Amino acid sequence: MRTDDFDYHLPPELIAQAPVEPRDASRLLVLDRATGGVEHRRFTDVLELIPPNAVLVLNHSRVIPARLYGRRRDTGGRVELLLLRREGEGIWQALGRPGRGLRPGSVIRLEPPDSSASLPNQAGFPVSVPSSGEPVEAEVISVENEGIRRVRLSVESEIDRLGEMPLPPYIHQPLTDPERYQTVYSREPGSAAAPTAGLHFTPQLLDALRARGVRTAFLTLHVGLDTFRPVSEDNPREHAIHTEYYELPAKAAEILSDARARGGPIIAVGTTSVRTLEQVGRDLAESGGPEGASIRPVSGQADLYILPGHQFRLVDGMITNFHLPRSTLVMLVSAFAGRQNILAAYQEAIAEKYRFYSFGDAMLIW
Repeated sequence: MRTDDFDYHLPPELIAQAPVEPRDASRLLVLDRATGGVEHRRFTDVLELIPPNAVLVLNHSRVIPARLYGRRRDTGGRVELLLLRREGEGIWQALGRPGRGLRPGSVIRLEPPDSSASLPNQAGFPVSVPSSGEPVEAEVISVENEGIRRVRLSVESEIDRLGEMPLPPYIHQPLTDPERYQTVYSREPGSAAAPTAGLHFTPQLLDALRARGVRTAFLTLHVGLDTFRPVSEDNPREHAIHTEYYELPAKAAEILSDARARGGPIIAVGTTSVRTLEQVGRDLAESGGPEGASIRPVSGQADLYILPGHQFRLVDGMITNFHLPRSTLVMLVSAFAGRQNILAAYQEAIAEKYRFYSFGDAMLIW
């Protein structure tokens, strides 16, 4: 297995730059993983496609305004920070640009969106000042592997005021409504990117699914660095996956246990839900529990890296978007449906001019 095995060419004009309106107006490619057969549908067709005894598993993580801007206190040089994961009170893992000068001890004075609420720093540039009267600063504590910085924010509560929505780098069109990069059911702040497969759902569509008997279960996985980081190794097995915080609440565990007992299919919305469910399934198997053991509520750091050859234990189907070539996500869907099936489906989607990536169209794979 090589990383090149998961490559494909995408015409740039097929990268969606804005979400469709309404959310559920996107297209839906339905892939039968047993036969490789493909159907072209609309997303609202999930009402007839998803069986009434199914459980739809959704990640209700909420994207934080994780992109921060500021200037170094010593030189006035511009700095951009992307918060990845909260470690504790005021302590975050982050990416910094430019990173060369961001050594331990470096202090970035953060700039507000509205410069009228600022004061000059040592280099004469505006800095953010909250109601406490002190500038909001980010201090680099340490430099970790792969350019990750651990930073301490002086006033963590100011993230909402200072931060911007961290849209992926392939989206060049400004987002007029930040809520369009959130799912309608987002609840738990902590992600650096949206679980984008869920962007297609509206409250009305979810209500209609529930009215037909489809149950919904919510879990949390906070999306971190691996969404942004490409696989650079020739052998994807040598790629180091990063951990991401996950939580399976008691209510979701109860619903999933009941679905397994009754034989109802479990359909994960998005690769984040897939990864969480399979982490739970792997840990359950490794704990020595019987095949039909109840699923228990759990939280921790997900470290599961899903490649072809993975034995899926809990996921029977998935709703997902189209993923970047050579990415861990296209490898995950290939593990579920077969690499050749996925690449063939992607080529058909390209021929049919589907919209790709975060704001693009969706797939139903089962």
